[in-house]
Amino acid sequence: MKKKTFYLVACILFIIVIFFLCCFLRKNGTAKQQVSDLQKSDTVVTPKGPAEVTDYLKASEPVDKASVTAALQAEVPTNPYTDLSVPTYLTKIDGTYFLVDCYHDQVIYHDNLTSPLNEWKVMTNDMSKGHTVAGDGTVYLIDDTENHRILVFEKKENQFVHTQTFSGIGNRPHYVIYDEPTDTFYAWSSMSGEMYLFRHNPEDTRMYLTEIRRIEALNNVYVRSFTIIGNDIYFVSGNSTIIRADLSTFEVLETYPVPDSMAGMIQLTKIQDYFYLTVSTDITGNQDYATILRTRDLSLLAEGNYEDIYHYFIGGGTPYYITSFDGAYYLTEHRLPGHSVWRFQVKENEITDVESIY
Repeated sequence: MKKKTFYLVACILFIIVIFFLCCFLRKNGTAKQQVSDLQKSDTVVTPKGPAEVTDYLKASEPVDKASVTAALQAEVPTNPYTDLSVPTYLTKIDGTYFLVDCYHDQVIYHDNLTSPLNEWKVMTNDMSKGHTVAGDGTVYLIDDTENHRILVFEKKENQFVHTQTFSGIGNRPHYVIYDEPTDTFYAWSSMSGEMYLFRHNPEDTRMYLTEIRRIEALNNVYVRSFTIIGNDIYFVSGNSTIIRADLSTFEVLETYPVPDSMAGMIQLTKIQDYFYLTVSTDITGNQDYATILRTRDLSLLAEGNYEDIYHYFIGGGTPYYITSFDGAYYLTEHRLPGHSVWRFQVKENEITDVESIY
């Protein structure tokens, strides 16, 4: 009996030992595989934003079908102007160039940047002092600033048609971009410190307002633009400060004071090793201080540690937004007749090949 008990206990102990040994080997093998997988990956991939919009604050207001049909049946109007009146934004989306002609209350488009302006087509002139246009190749959003709206366009039968509208978007929406990593359109309300986020589902053009983010410190402060760099978002504000915040939460991470002479900033752009800043006015609103500055470190601005580079573009006007496509940089400008849009290169931090294209 004792001998049988001994064998039984030995068998149980043997089974327990085998069980724990298997667990250890399995865990160790998994850990090695995880390490191996990490070693194979040289980059961190950030997933896109939500592909399916199932929860949202507001859906777009569709334009009535009769108006869409009438637009498709009408001839696309040609730009009636031979010059630009306060151009603000030039971009290229899906092979087409778009130019916001702010004080002519229109967005125009063309397939090249060499034809005269009166050969460009009018995307819309149903707006008041709009500033930017953005698109993902399927839908195109325009900020209708003075009407506090976002207009949504789609390309149908080789022309751009206004199909949807978002009314009551903050106070003077002033800057809209499409951010591919998050698959989201961001539209900034320039006077209320609010960011409106828009998305649409795959294979569907219906737009949805999915979120509103806020920075209370920018409420009632004129902010003309923002810049997304990695997981951060930067705001050049009219209160003599640049704000860096977390893109996903809008938590303010850092503030950079600037001199009063550059308080009326328009845009911050990172080009190679420098931050470029277009400036419209000083703190009193005087446009005589309009210029373009650059610095390697935003924290040095308050000390006056920056370079004024406006002389590359003649100077004397008001530089506005800088964009990049076709392997070059583009600057819109006003108050300088005959020099409304510039193209330039930056090679190893040196500005080269500056030319006026419109």
